[in-house]
Parts: sequence; structure tokens; C-alpha cells
Amino acid sequence: MPVDRPRPVAGVILAAGASMRFGRNKLLLELEGESLVRRAAKAALAGGLDPVVVVLGHEADRIREELAGLPVRAVVNLAYARGMNTSLAAGIAAVPEAAAAAVVLLADMPFVTGHMVARLVETFRKTGAALVASDYGGVHAPPTLYARKVFSELGGPEGDGCGKRVVRRHEKEVVRVEWPAAALADVDREEDWERMCVTIS
Repeated sequence: MPVDRPRPVAGVILAAGASMRFGRNKLLLELEGESLVRRAAKAALAGGLDPVVVVLGHEADRIREELAGLPVRAVVNLAYARGMNTSLAAGIAAVPEAAAAAVVLLADMPFVTGHMVARLVETFRKTGAALVASDYGGVHAPPTLYARKVFSELGGPEGDGCGKRVVRRHEKEVVRVEWPAAALADVDREEDWERMCVTIS
């Protein structure tokens, strides 16, 4: 008898922001020879996410060029200036009906690996949890896996923080996966980037 394959888990990479605090498009910065947005896409693919949706906005064409050759689907969020929630909603809306869940990643967290993504998916398959969240030494941050049953809650109001509110709302249904605190590093300001480059040199 044929073996039923598990429903796929999609990826949603948020890459639409204008990097206002950084002063230039941080997603085009290169770390170990690859731009931050390309690293994020490759981590999502390596983690087995299918499909991988990348939400673009600011300098969409330049970001799209960085993803050339990767089997990802680009979605442009024309409302990106109204906050990250609009990009989250656009990405979730692009996830196909066949997907059982979606892992949401930020494109400016270069130390998130394919292994980390795969572990979130594995935990979801074992537990059936509504959410599988990342815990970096007590700090909760992406990537986060959302089961399909909470998708309707991810199209929240404009601004930021909708994903976190959904996690808090379903606190009793969340399974957490712990990662080293160092993997949390992201790039918001120039000094973050300088510190990151020193760390890996």
C-alpha cells in the first residue's frame, strides 16, 4: 500500500523592510560571501520548507536579483511601509492550501540555520502543536512555526508584533525549542553589523 506523505510545511521569509535604522538595505550585506537575504532563503530550503515564500517590498527588484537561481517564490507587499504585520499577512496569504503549517523567518538573522528550521518542523510533526517557537536563552524570537489553524490570526492590524501576539494568545499550545543565545543575532544598526563581522572573523 502507498505510504501517505506528511503535508508540507511552507516557509515565509520577511524581507520587505526599508532598513530605516540601518540607513541602507541591510539585506544586501554580505556575510561569508552571501547576502543576508540569500542566506535566509538557503536556510529555509535546507530545512525542508516547501514552498519558500519571500515577501519583498523596499528595493524589491534588487532583493529578487539576490535570490536568482533559488527555488523560492517572491511576493511583493506594496503596503510594507505600514509595518511588518502587512508582510506577515501577505506571506501567509501566499502559502498554498496543501501546507499544514508555515515557518516564519526574518531575513536579517544570518545565524538561523537549516538544521534549526528542520528541528522546528520535526517538533511540529511529533507533537502536532499549534505553534513551535524558538527560545534563545529565555528570549523568544523567530523562526516560529504556525500551524494552519492559527493562520487566520496572522493577518492582524498594521504595525509590528502580530506574530508575537498569536504566540501569547496560544501560550498553552506552544512547544518551545531552545537554541544558543548567539544564534539570535540580528542586524538593526551599523554597530550590530560591525559586531557580527568581528564575531565570525
